[in-house]
Amino acid sequence: MNIHHAKLSPSVSIQTDSIYLEKLRCLLSQDMDFHNQDTGYASHNFHSFPAKFPPQLPREFIQNLTSPGDIVLDPMMGSGTTLLEAFLLGRQGIGFDIDPLALLLSRTKTTSLDLRRVAQTGNRIIAQARRAVIKNQVELKKEITKRWDLKTQQFVDYWFDRDTQTALLSLLIEIKQIQENSLRAFFELVFSAIIITKSGGVSLALDLAHTRPHRARIVVDQNDQFVLGTPLDDQKIRHPKFATKKLRSPFEEFEKRVAQNLKGLPQNKTACFQYHLDWIPEAKQMVSLTPVLASGSAQCMPLGDDSVDIVITSPPYASNAIDYMRAHKFSLVWFGYSIDSLGEKRQNCIGGETTSDFKFEKLPRYTSQVVDRFIAQDKKKGKVLHRYYSEMTCSLREMFRVLKPGKAAIVVVGSSVMRGIDTETQTCLSEIGQTIGFQVPGIGIRAIDRNRRMMPAGTVIDLNSQIQQRLHKEYIIGFYKPNE
Repeated sequence: MNIHHAKLSPSVSIQTDSIYLEKLRCLLSQDMDFHNQDTGYASHNFHSFPAKFPPQLPREFIQNLTSPGDIVLDPMMGSGTTLLEAFLLGRQGIGFDIDPLALLLSRTKTTSLDLRRVAQTGNRIIAQARRAVIKNQVELKKEITKRWDLKTQQFVDYWFDRDTQTALLSLLIEIKQIQENSLRAFFELVFSAIIITKSGGVSLALDLAHTRPHRARIVVDQNDQFVLGTPLDDQKIRHPKFATKKLRSPFEEFEKRVAQNLKGLPQNKTACFQYHLDWIPEAKQMVSLTPVLASGSAQCMPLGDDSVDIVITSPPYASNAIDYMRAHKFSLVWFGYSIDSLGEKRQNCIGGETTSDFKFEKLPRYTSQVVDRFIAQDKKKGKVLHRYYSEMTCSLREMFRVLKPGKAAIVVVGSSVMRGIDTETQTCLSEIGQTIGFQVPGIGIRAIDRNRRMMPAGTVIDLNSQIQQRLHKEYIIGFYKPNE
């Protein structure tokens, strides 16, 4: 019999609750910074993704609060860090997200493939794509002109050099010919990873992984010939080094990324990363459980009541402070999404800025006061914040519904500063959760590793900077669903 469905006597239930709560409090009070630790093991470094929490964080809660085979839910899975850790530890992961790139990334990170076959396929893609650019360049350029609607074409032309477009299309054509879904997805993710990068990349953008991209003012090709800008711009720009980009070969970048991702690829489901993770004791005894991943909203999940053993998630910042879709569209347009369709998805993300025809939730007292302070300063921003807390109310209500009694939801959040006012996200979400029925036994604080955070926070700590204020630390809220 599954112990989670067994009826325990009141005394046993109270004792079990007490032990579980003590574990939860201890975890929330311990050091969760994880600075100087390897965060790129297994397939965690397959693709750049902004504002990822370190994999050690979900692993601590999964190891200490669940057992092998338990269900781990991330309703806003993003880069799939929680799902991969659940997979590595032999738990059944379930994840939802409305971002197509999040789905592609999470699925690929937790899918096992034959290494030799992947390497052979990668070599074939590169060889045939190079050949196509030489032999069929005219046809490829014609295909580019009819591939997108006008608005999307203008976006691609602004951010990608024409020769780069031709090379990328030749790679994509070869990838699309792969029949096996999981193998094709692996190379689609590699394709995306050479566009959305922490630095470099094959677009004309300087900082795509930062979610606030801007185009380089001076661009030179591999022969140092000017593609964008002129030699005179070197004299006009105060710091030309930081406004200049050297174009990289999509073929060379693709080849390097394939080699890098091969190192983290799980070889088979039985081994399940064991060759990487001998230092995780449970890895040797566990049974691999393939995660269940789907496009969906955290506010309405197709899961039964009292069906999940733990929730571990990191919601977006309030008011799109970290705009995931703004960066992700650079690769998603190549997979057939139009700029308009991606704009619609962006508005449906939690923390979106559209408030017309939105159904606002009634907020508890202190959270309402925080929203009112914003409305007094900036009515539009205040409504946007009200939308955010309304959406998070629905999300927390869903987490409470699907979570088993006596279990926890771990929510990692950062606070935003808008118009000089702190959104106090951790305090407001705690109050909302308690109104729903959660207990909040503790809130942990973790200092963000500024050297690894893929955000434009600068190299010098300046707490007067709004972006640095919201990126200086994160809060780990422990929500506990009591037994009735």
